[in-house]
Amino acid sequence: MSWNDLYLEKRLTPSQAAERLSDCSNLILGMGVAMPPALITAIAAAYKAETLPALNIYYMHGSATLQEQLLTPAMRGKFTPRCLFLSSHDRLALHANTEHPWIEFVPSAFHQVGRLLTENITPDCLMVTVSPMDKHGYFSLGTNADYSATVIHKARKVIVEVNRHMPRTFGECSVHISEIEALIEADVPLSEVPNVEASDIDWAIARQVAERIENGDTLQMGVGGVPNAVLSMLEHHQNLGLHSELFSPAMVNLIQKGALNGRVKRVMQHKHVFTLALGDRAMFDFMDDNPSIVGFPASWVNNPSVIRQNPNMVSVNSAIEVDITGQINAEQILGNPFSGTGGQLDFVRGAYGSKGGRSFIALHSTAKGDSLSRIVPQLTGGTVTDTRMDAHYVVTEYGNVCLKGLSIPQRVNALIGIAHPKFRDELTQHAFRLGLCH
Repeated sequence: MSWNDLYLEKRLTPSQAAERLSDCSNLILGMGVAMPPALITAIAAAYKAETLPALNIYYMHGSATLQEQLLTPAMRGKFTPRCLFLSSHDRLALHANTEHPWIEFVPSAFHQVGRLLTENITPDCLMVTVSPMDKHGYFSLGTNADYSATVIHKARKVIVEVNRHMPRTFGECSVHISEIEALIEADVPLSEVPNVEASDIDWAIARQVAERIENGDTLQMGVGGVPNAVLSMLEHHQNLGLHSELFSPAMVNLIQKGALNGRVKRVMQHKHVFTLALGDRAMFDFMDDNPSIVGFPASWVNNPSVIRQNPNMVSVNSAIEVDITGQINAEQILGNPFSGTGGQLDFVRGAYGSKGGRSFIALHSTAKGDSLSRIVPQLTGGTVTDTRMDAHYVVTEYGNVCLKGLSIPQRVNALIGIAHPKFRDELTQHAFRLGLCH
């Protein structure tokens, strides 16, 4: 049988594909751009028709379709959503169900997610968006190797949504027609993330980070105004490398300018390594069939033991708040879930472990119109994303501090020094009351 014949044999309608979940307990959805909209819509229809069992649905970074079709009050009790990292769509769903929150958060470092989803639970089915099949019978995971590249070879069933808009990428992103149980076709534009314009404060922070990035450094950048601003300042650098959880549009510009070429990095030299991509159509087109851009599972990309093999590794991420001893919260606001554990700690540890490596946590000094300090006496979220032992550089618009080697009193003084001036006296008083200063 030819690959095309096998393709036709396995092609189903979305409703037929949803029926394949009738004997499943745990469904895993691809994350972000790779979250399959037609399959999700079919699952919602099946729940409305009461033809599906009460699944546990595991995922990261929910999409608009997930929010609109499944994370609704009408669906409460029909299944259990278990989210490992919240997106803006997940937060909207949570806010719409404040009296009866039902999204369960699963803490996990990103490099451990693939193992969690294949060893700690039974992966009955994976549903994910893929690129069209090539002449050899292979689909590509495109924008999202992340945990799907691990789960796709371990799940009891794999059902893919084939979308011609999904770019074909290289690395460990391939799945063969013989490895899947079923497929559906959907011709819909991929979800895009609008470009975040950097504010004046973002630029003030970004300048301090960019000043500490040197020719030949290997980069990992998070999402948001500060990372985008930092990347825009690196056009005249030479021989930068990329080993990043995220691939973003700002990186495309640096590749096209020749500043980002991977020429001197050690791991996957000349290749731009990522595990997930968020961006716009132009970025997806740039990724398509581009042999320099390689996607690998988060279990490898985000593994600190792999990250540290690149000398001069630089990690730039954001935080919600930092306490005056150096504990970092990037997950919760006043105890309410905002994002997730993600891969920040993976890269904070991996970057510092590399020879000459540096990690930066960047944040505005205040929130809510300067009414709240984000340098705090104690974390208000109650969650520590990065321990005080791991924190390296912390940067606000008022300066930057290297916390490595500083005693607690020294840390307190350094961090209060980069807080907004209107809060410094108050923070000092708290420090004395907590016994953190002499």
